[in-house]
Amino acid sequence: MNKMYKVLATASILAMAAVPVAANAQDVPHEAVHNGQGIIQNQVKVVPGTMGQITDFVNDQTGKFITVTGRGLAPSDQSQIILSITKDTKIVDSKGKTVALKTIMDEKKVVKAFYSPNITKSLPARGAALTLVVQDQSFTAIEGTVSEVRNGSILVKGTDIYNSNEDTIILHFADKATILDQDGKAVEAGAIKEGMSVKAFYGPAVAMSLPPQSTTNYVRVNTDKETGEGEVGQELAAGTDGVVTSTEGGKVTLIGKAHEKGGVNYVILTVDDKTQIVDEDGNALTKDALKDGVHADASYSNVMTMIYPAQTHASKLVVKKAESVKIEGTIAPFDSTSKDQVYVNVGSDDSKNNDVILNISKDTQIIDDLGGEAALRAGTKIIAYHSPIMTRSLPGITNAEVVIVTSVENAVTPR
Repeated sequence: MNKMYKVLATASILAMAAVPVAANAQDVPHEAVHNGQGIIQNQVKVVPGTMGQITDFVNDQTGKFITVTGRGLAPSDQSQIILSITKDTKIVDSKGKTVALKTIMDEKKVVKAFYSPNITKSLPARGAALTLVVQDQSFTAIEGTVSEVRNGSILVKGTDIYNSNEDTIILHFADKATILDQDGKAVEAGAIKEGMSVKAFYGPAVAMSLPPQSTTNYVRVNTDKETGEGEVGQELAAGTDGVVTSTEGGKVTLIGKAHEKGGVNYVILTVDDKTQIVDEDGNALTKDALKDGVHADASYSNVMTMIYPAQTHASKLVVKKAESVKIEGTIAPFDSTSKDQVYVNVGSDDSKNNDVILNISKDTQIIDDLGGEAALRAGTKIIAYHSPIMTRSLPGITNAEVVIVTSVENAVTPR
C-alpha cells in the first residue's frame, strides 16, 4: 500500500487520477475501433491545468472558490481561472501529503491546478478543481515590453501580474526555456525583438542588482505586434466600455460593460506612458482628458489582480465625446407606477429642488462598492452617473448609467 501511495503522489499521476472524477458522457472513451490494421483505443483526454498563485479566495453561501493566476500548462489552457473547491478536491504537495489551503495562500505558494475540461466561456473561465499540487518553488511574472535584447537575455519593463506594481528586470533564458508566440507555437529566443510585448515567469532567485536580474524558463511573446501594450497571446482583447468614476493616484476607475471577448464591468486601470490615449477619431490625447464622468472604452490584459474591484494596466483608452452627470444622495421612498425607477434625495438634505428620479434599465451598471449585494432600497446611499438629458418635471427624470452603492447602513430591510 505504501508503494502505491508513493506512485500516486506524483503530479502527473494525480492529474490522470482526476480524470474519472470529471468524466461525463463526452469524456468516457468509446468502444475499441478496428480499422483493419489492428485495435486502436481512443486516447483519454488530457486534464487541463493552470500553474500559478492563488490571487483570490471566496467562501460564502454559494460555495468556496479560488482564482489561480499564472500560465496554462498547455498553450491552450487558461492563464487565469476561477475554481470551485469541493470535498472531492485533492490539495497535496509533490509527495502526496495534504496541504491546508490557507497555508498555500499565506505563503503565496505556487500550485498546479488541474480541473474539469467543462469550463465556462467567461473571463476568467470558471470550473471545478480536481487536484491542487503545491510546487516546491515559487515564481513571479512580469507583463510588459522588451526594451533591450542582449546576448541570452532581455530587459523587460512592465507590471508584476500579482501586485500590479511597475517592474523592470533583466531576464536570462534558462537552457531549456519554453518560449511561445501569440499562437502558442515554439520560437527561438532570437525571435524576440525590442518593442515586442511579453509575459515572462521568473524566480524564485532574483539578483538585487540595478535593474534586478533573474532566470526565466517560460515566456509568451507577441511577435506580430510591436506595440508595447503588454498584451500577449490569449490575454488579448479584454476591455470595458463605460464611465470614468475616479482618476486618483495615476489610476482610472471605469464602470461599464465588459467587452464580448472578455473583461469586467468594474476595474481600476493603471495609466502610464505606455498607455495609448486617443479620441474617437484616433487623435492622441493626454491624461487630462480622463476626468470624472467621461465615457471611455478601455482595452487591457485579462491577467489582473482579482481583488475587488479588479486591477490591471490599461493598454489603450478611447475617450468618447459623451459625458455623464454625477450625483450623490440617498434613495428615498417613492410611489411609482414603474418598478424600474428610484427617487434620489440628492445631497441627502431637506430640499427637493435638485432631486432626481432615475430610470433603471438592463443597461444600468449597479455596483456595490463594498462587494455585497447591490440592492437599491430606500435609505441606501449612492453615487450615480446619469444621462445629461432630463425631463423638465420636478423632480427631473433621467436614465441611470452607473449606480454605486456606498452605504446600506440605513437601508430598509426587505420583507
